[in-house]
Amino acid sequence: MRRASEDWNPALYLKFADERTRPSRDLVAQIPLAAPRRVVDIGCGPGNSTQLLAERWPQAEVLGIDSSPNMVRQAGERLPSARFEVADVGTWQPEPGTDLVFGNAVFQWVPDHPAVLRRLLEALPEGGVLAVQMPDNVAEPSHVLMAQTATDGPWAGKFAGASRDELPAVGTYYDLLKPVARRVEIWHTHYQHVLDGAPAIVEWFKSTALRPYLDPLDAAERAAFLAAYTARIAQAYPARVDGKVLLRFPRLFIVAVR
Repeated sequence: MRRASEDWNPALYLKFADERTRPSRDLVAQIPLAAPRRVVDIGCGPGNSTQLLAERWPQAEVLGIDSSPNMVRQAGERLPSARFEVADVGTWQPEPGTDLVFGNAVFQWVPDHPAVLRRLLEALPEGGVLAVQMPDNVAEPSHVLMAQTATDGPWAGKFAGASRDELPAVGTYYDLLKPVARRVEIWHTHYQHVLDGAPAIVEWFKSTALRPYLDPLDAAERAAFLAAYTARIAQAYPARVDGKVLLRFPRLFIVAVR
């Protein structure tokens, strides 16, 4: 499930493939399953996280779903041994025999996602696992400056619903999931991604959080918006001793065992 607008661009998303895949690796490492029958990667994107699941559990049936046809096509080319489908996680239901539902950086886009997480966990068999990671970064300069840039320029008024809401408090997830779970683990990790200056930070978000701001604009407006945003980013993320910048990126992790 991705925000509805122009279809997602796998090539742009994968410019930072190693950094984007790192949270998936960290999440997979905490999943307490030895031999799941079927594992599902929700919001599979171009298949980088799905590949980790296939490598961890080579005996399992692997399914990846995403609302973006482009992403599903790219994932199928990357991992032909798995099955991929276009689907909406807001209504999708696990098939019987699904032991793992995995979601990397997708549920933050899903309306009323805590209720969706509860529904998916309830659909799993005893011992099944729901494993989720979501960016928790709307209060970071990267996102605050998007909103400031949107309100300061001649394009103001074109961005209804562009900003993402903050995630609920950690306790909200725990209280919702624990009544139907044997165990719930929740934690934050704050990544510090080393990138090649302010333009690299802008390039990172062009494939994700900036899309709702850029999609409504024409080519000239997009260029002006990106120039204004890049100038702000350069002030907020100063160069370090080697000329690189550090992109602080908080992420929330949840592992719930049915």
